[in-house]
Amino acid sequence: MIHSALDDSPQFNRQTRIAIMFVVAGLCIAALTGALMKYLSDSLSIFQITWFRFTGQTLLFLPITLWIVGRSTFRPARPTLQFVRGLTLSTATLAFVNGARTTDYADAIAILYAYPFLLTLIAVLFLGEKVRLVGWLGVAGGFLGVLLVIRPQFTHVDIGALWVFLCAMIVSVQMAINRKLGSLSHPMVTTFWGGLVAAVSLSFFVPFHWSGIPVELIWVMLLMVAVGAVSQGCLVYGFGLAEASTLAPFTYFEIIAAVVFGYMVFQTVPDWMSWAGIILIISCGLAVARSLRNGQAVKKSAKF
Repeated sequence: MIHSALDDSPQFNRQTRIAIMFVVAGLCIAALTGALMKYLSDSLSIFQITWFRFTGQTLLFLPITLWIVGRSTFRPARPTLQFVRGLTLSTATLAFVNGARTTDYADAIAILYAYPFLLTLIAVLFLGEKVRLVGWLGVAGGFLGVLLVIRPQFTHVDIGALWVFLCAMIVSVQMAINRKLGSLSHPMVTTFWGGLVAAVSLSFFVPFHWSGIPVELIWVMLLMVAVGAVSQGCLVYGFGLAEASTLAPFTYFEIIAAVVFGYMVFQTVPDWMSWAGIILIISCGLAVARSLRNGQAVKKSAKF
């Protein structure tokens, strides 16, 4: 009775609405961040782009995290897991940018959303969670949707799409780590350390892939850093206010935003088969989210 009364209270509903607004805003801004990275990849190295992305985020988040969390910022829980998560951030972003260079942007984001299905497999195999039959049907349908977007052919292999799918695989591992860290570490601390480890790890490679930045692209780089940090902040705050199982239906706004930004920046729109795949991915993703018996998904976390 107490739980039911709490769920129906105005404060609970208001808090959930605020969480939804922050998550939708964060994911739409994330779609813009990805579009800017794809735009920059025509002129700059993917290592350079990704290094700027996480170095800028780290510098922006350091004072904010210290203000919110204090000195415990420098004493993260499970440092080994934090380190591995940071490596997944850098490698996933590298894979995505490399793949998005030659793949339609909306298609790339749709392929990226294979990660909830991959995460379901990880949850069952390694985290001991159980999924209903409808969940397994959703996983199968989701992968079918991804195949409709990728459309593999024996005569031509879309390497870009495969890179994005590799990104989805890495993101699913990252999300599994987030679930381990969710109850142990403040989300701001996890976000800060993820960006820091990603930036430091990329620093070993970026000197070998450095090129001069054209003056006209400097503002794009700065915009990428700023909107990327804002996106992460919105997602951290949104997932901190409500359960991810409640927010799951709204995460797919990123695909719609990617279609919009794909048209605005690159003048491309998905064809009818890609649209069919996108609709199937969203529908099956919602089915999978509802099928987890413990009602848990990734809480207080966000992908790259």
